[in-house]
Amino acid sequence: ALTWLIILMSVTVTTITGLSISAISTNGKVKSGGTYFLISRSLGPELGGSIGLIFAFANAVAVAMHTVGFAETVRDLLQEHNSLIVDPTNDIRIIGVITVTVLLGISLAGMEWEAKAQILFFLVILVSFINYLVGTVIPATAEKQAKGFFSYRADIFAQNFVPSWRGPEGSFFGLFSIFFPSATGILAGANISGDLKDPAMAIPKGTLMAIFWTTMSYLVLSATIGACVVRDASGSLNDSVAVGSPGCEGLACGFGWNFTACAQQQSCRYGLSNYYQSMSMVSGFGPLITAGIFGATLSSALACLVSAPKVFQCLCRDQLYPLIGFFGKGYGRNSEPIRGYMLTYVIAVGFILIAELNAIAPIISNFFLCSYALINFSCFHASITNSPGWRPSFRYYSKWAALFGATVSVVIMFLLTWWAALIAFGIVIFLLGYVLYKKPDVNWGSSMQASSYNMALNYSVGLSEVDEHIKNYRQGWLGACLVLTGPPNFRPALVDFVGTFTKNLSLMLCGNVLIGPRKQKMPESRLMADGHTKWLMKRKIKAFYTDVVAEDLRSGVQMLIQAAGLGKMRPNILALGYKRNWRTVSPQSLEDYVGILHDAFDFKYGVCLLRMKEGLNVSHVIQAHADPATLAGEQQASTVFQSKQGKKTIDIYWLFDDGGLTLLIPYLLGRKKRWGKCKIRVFVGGQINRMDEERKANPGQSSNCSPPLLPLPSTPKPTWTPFPGTICLSCSIKRFDDLIAPFRLNDGFKDEATVNEMRQGCPWKISDEEVDKNRAKSLRQVRLNEILLDYSRDAALIAITLPIGRKGRCPSSLYMAWLETLSQDLRPPVILTRGNQENVLTFYCQ
Repeated sequence: ALTWLIILMSVTVTTITGLSISAISTNGKVKSGGTYFLISRSLGPELGGSIGLIFAFANAVAVAMHTVGFAETVRDLLQEHNSLIVDPTNDIRIIGVITVTVLLGISLAGMEWEAKAQILFFLVILVSFINYLVGTVIPATAEKQAKGFFSYRADIFAQNFVPSWRGPEGSFFGLFSIFFPSATGILAGANISGDLKDPAMAIPKGTLMAIFWTTMSYLVLSATIGACVVRDASGSLNDSVAVGSPGCEGLACGFGWNFTACAQQQSCRYGLSNYYQSMSMVSGFGPLITAGIFGATLSSALACLVSAPKVFQCLCRDQLYPLIGFFGKGYGRNSEPIRGYMLTYVIAVGFILIAELNAIAPIISNFFLCSYALINFSCFHASITNSPGWRPSFRYYSKWAALFGATVSVVIMFLLTWWAALIAFGIVIFLLGYVLYKKPDVNWGSSMQASSYNMALNYSVGLSEVDEHIKNYRQGWLGACLVLTGPPNFRPALVDFVGTFTKNLSLMLCGNVLIGPRKQKMPESRLMADGHTKWLMKRKIKAFYTDVVAEDLRSGVQMLIQAAGLGKMRPNILALGYKRNWRTVSPQSLEDYVGILHDAFDFKYGVCLLRMKEGLNVSHVIQAHADPATLAGEQQASTVFQSKQGKKTIDIYWLFDDGGLTLLIPYLLGRKKRWGKCKIRVFVGGQINRMDEERKANPGQSSNCSPPLLPLPSTPKPTWTPFPGTICLSCSIKRFDDLIAPFRLNDGFKDEATVNEMRQGCPWKISDEEVDKNRAKSLRQVRLNEILLDYSRDAALIAITLPIGRKGRCPSSLYMAWLETLSQDLRPPVILTRGNQENVLTFYCQ
């Protein structure tokens, strides 16, 4: 009964694994590489690599186990005839090494010879099996009865149906670990996938048929011999007695044999519990059973000797792991893995020298169970993650059966040898982690990637149920930043700046507008997208790249603003570079640039504008822009946002309450390691006594924001209107007037209708009335620039609240003149920031 349980447990694991392998083999094109190729190409290199390496090693050790089984049989024959070579243990080693060397020669001769040898072994096994069954129905001779064989008897079957443990170390799972390797040949067909004419048909059919017929043979063998042979027999013809003789104990007494003495002393040489050659004794012709043992062990050893190198060769060629590429070289027409054969041979010889079948078998069992667990779990993982590449045509596969098979395999592993199971899983985790860390340059699709996608999708959809709050992702910690980089490698400083404060905190999208006809630009978009993404990855910027094709820049940015992002992970900040050439570009380009800022505010975006003294666009130094490979591999230019800043200051000029974005971005930047030593200073406008009142009203402000509030240096007037009495200030004002002079209408005292007519075709022009109305605001920018030059000349970064020009009331040229005046001549990078009036400072909330 327990033998049947062991068989059925083994068959359950192997059948479910066979179903999983059948599903994998019908999931795509199958080439050479066996189990490793099937799993790696269907489920990804992470799982395929770890399974392939373990499975190749397990097969190499299995060669030793089956060879030792053969050698033990030969040793027993020699021992029976008193013809030992040296001694029982060393004879196993000698015979084993010679045998595996001969098998290596057959393997090196080619698959044709291996196939012929397997057919010969199969015929020998079949004849041996029939010979055994015939022997069970032949009436037992006196010699066979003395050895415990009495043909079919119901009472013998009943006695043998229940266990009778012998010795202190006997255990159910100990016997399971010894038997289980006999069920591990189910992947022999899959491992020679490259040599099959139609693998998708042959592997499922051959594997499942092999499992069925071997299971039936195991059950029949155990049932028949358990119904014919008693457990203990002496083998002596002198133990024959009359039926019912006194003093005779045991089942054999009813058949006229008294084995009581040897049974009580546990010295019986024959019987099921003592004689390993019981099947030979029962059979019609004993030597045929020995031939069957030879055929079974040599067939299995040869199958494993062929399987291991082919799996290992494919793994080596893919270069998932270091230092194994040497074994990937193939020779001859069929690219035979000769180096792999030699490695397998060395491993097999090493384990053959152990010379103990019962010591090798548990090692094999653990590794094969580990492989089966991984195979089944891989298929289950691909199923539940809805991996796009997982579409097997094998209809009998079930993901829940695969999960059950994986679970049973793991449980049995720990029941067999818990420490060996931990070692096996430790090796698997290491191999899996190595591939995940190294990220080899292969693209076969991966259930891991599919799982990441599904997880991201589920979480993104789940965000729809989250109520917005200052402390939530969207406002308090920046939902996402849409960065108008163009090709990201054109403006590395802008990419680095935004990437510094969004890293691990929020989403960053690099947007590019391709201007021109759609038919012309779409191929360019597809060609360049991968190159830009690889450039970002090489620069270690966590960002997405997206582009749109539009007729002009502004309409393209409007598309990005409205369509970028996903659900609640849509951007709420627009970051872009300062337009340095605004005075020389076409008027329409100027209008579009300022219009983009207005569009951002209309769509409730915050705006962050970066200006650097040396400029942002480095496209003039980039060569071969059309080649994505060159783009990804080009030398990465370093920027100020990648270097350590030392003990400088980050100066924030918080001029208006925009919700706090002007404070938040520099604060997040200051938390990074490269900027961590910088002291943050916040300058605010207004009267000194009003600032004191603000501190008293908000005592936690300084502790929450980190930096103290400093008064903005100004003239005695609280409106910051500068006195035009100083020579320096007069020069600054004159410079501003010269700046806007080319853009003035010079309409004098003309009436409004005439002015409107003059501006009909040039809305960017500035009328005299608009100059006068905005005089105070213009002078404020002049004065602020002077203050910045005085107090923040040596800062690491200057953050200023972005001034706003009223839409339709302030010409674009006048607005750009304000920005130019405010930020000109400053050595540190300047960020002009304006929030969308949504509060991002948490010290105001509960």
